[in-house]
Amino acid sequence: MALNYLKIGKAGDLEGKDKVIYRILEMIPGLLSWGTLGGVFLLSWLVPVWAAFFIIVFDLYWLVKTVYLSVHLRANWKRMRHYLKIDWGERLKNLKYDNILQMVILPFYKEDFEIVDTGVKSLLNAEWDKNKMIIVLAYEERAGGEAEKTAKKVLEKYDGRFARFLIVKHPEGLTGEIQGKGSNISYAAEEARKQILDADGIKYEDVLVSAFDIDTRAYPQYFLCLTWHFLTCEKPYRSSFQPIPVYNNNIWDAPALSRVVATSGTFWQMIQQERPERLATFSSHSMSFKALFEVGYWQRNIVSEDSRIFWNLFLYFNGDYHVVPISYPVSMDANLAPSFWGTAKNIYKQQRRWGWGVENAPYLLFGFLKNKKISIKKKVRLAFAQIEGFWSLSTNPLIIFLLGWLPLLLGGQEFNTTLLSYNLPRVTRDLMTLAMLGLVMSAIISTKLLPPRPKEKKRFKYLFMFLQWVLIPLTIPIFGALPGLDAQTRLMLKKYLGFWVTPKHRKK
Repeated sequence: MALNYLKIGKAGDLEGKDKVIYRILEMIPGLLSWGTLGGVFLLSWLVPVWAAFFIIVFDLYWLVKTVYLSVHLRANWKRMRHYLKIDWGERLKNLKYDNILQMVILPFYKEDFEIVDTGVKSLLNAEWDKNKMIIVLAYEERAGGEAEKTAKKVLEKYDGRFARFLIVKHPEGLTGEIQGKGSNISYAAEEARKQILDADGIKYEDVLVSAFDIDTRAYPQYFLCLTWHFLTCEKPYRSSFQPIPVYNNNIWDAPALSRVVATSGTFWQMIQQERPERLATFSSHSMSFKALFEVGYWQRNIVSEDSRIFWNLFLYFNGDYHVVPISYPVSMDANLAPSFWGTAKNIYKQQRRWGWGVENAPYLLFGFLKNKKISIKKKVRLAFAQIEGFWSLSTNPLIIFLLGWLPLLLGGQEFNTTLLSYNLPRVTRDLMTLAMLGLVMSAIISTKLLPPRPKEKKRFKYLFMFLQWVLIPLTIPIFGALPGLDAQTRLMLKKYLGFWVTPKHRKK
């Protein structure tokens, strides 16, 4: 299959009819979301009775969905606890894995030495033969001299402690790239191929690549667990491997708002691990170098390279590519800035960047139009899952938490004298109360995920960690739906986002 459309970043990368089609596909998510929200307003004004029934039915749908997702969350929580207890080295004794090398690519921008150092140190502490581990530290030329100093300082500290330790400077202004993680790690992977794999005669199929955010800390047996899954899955060279991101590095210092949003992200990834048919790669992930090289590495002209690499490979292999959930955690930073409002601003920007994953929807739909080798059934299932996911993100919380009262506000005097208008707020309240009971389980699981309490933190901090979940009615619409709707609107209006690097801040 030709690769001419596998690296599309936006409609402007195409010409003629294809450009028009892709532009229409870019508008679909935003039109659906705004159409839904506008429809609720119109129904509440013109036919408030219909709107009231719609909201009650929608509340019931939300309750059933909450129960459904809670069951998956609990199942994955039990699986993750079980996986953390397994001795993965013992499991590997019956498998041949002496040929497997781990390559870890760590991109960074302007992060402090301490943040870069702790990420590399976690790899040094991992239970894997360091003579079979390659570290590629990728920094940006545009970050200036301080980034280069940091890279060289880290190299000086860890050189000789791994099989190879390579630092790569990603040049600024290369043709066909946007500034961001995707272009950085792609450039680094190619340099590692030329300078290490080809130079040393290493087979690509023997190398597992992990693309980690710079704040990622690998749990001790991550690479053993990854290797076991790689060797035992049905198609190792047509699979990516997804751990669970747990935002625990600085969780005791982060404010409640940041903790709730970060842990909600962890919970969503845990739920998706129980639904592998919907799972795509996210943030820190792993795959074989063989597959990565065949598809031409991560895409360099988009923001959401972490999930796009899965769809690149999915289309390249005509639908025969999968994500294997490994239900094993890696630890990352929760959003933290020097001030509360700075933290809130960064949370919104990060959530909007994640919401910009909606750029994958037109890419996937366009790829389905071009690729005739993928079955219609699979195309329909995946297209619906992707569109429904982005639609739910940007509309459901707003309808549940903000728009449920519209029939009472816009329905007029005639509607407000009906029995239905009297019962609407009560029915909505009761259904939402039942749905919110799931927060108790979320609160319990979130406390179980916490790292050991620092000595300077008082014991009653645990109580705040539990009670913080009352913020959910605030965080879901403001830091979930709104940045998602923001991203979809920008895509619809051709206001494309660039890559925003989440600032990393830790209290000393």
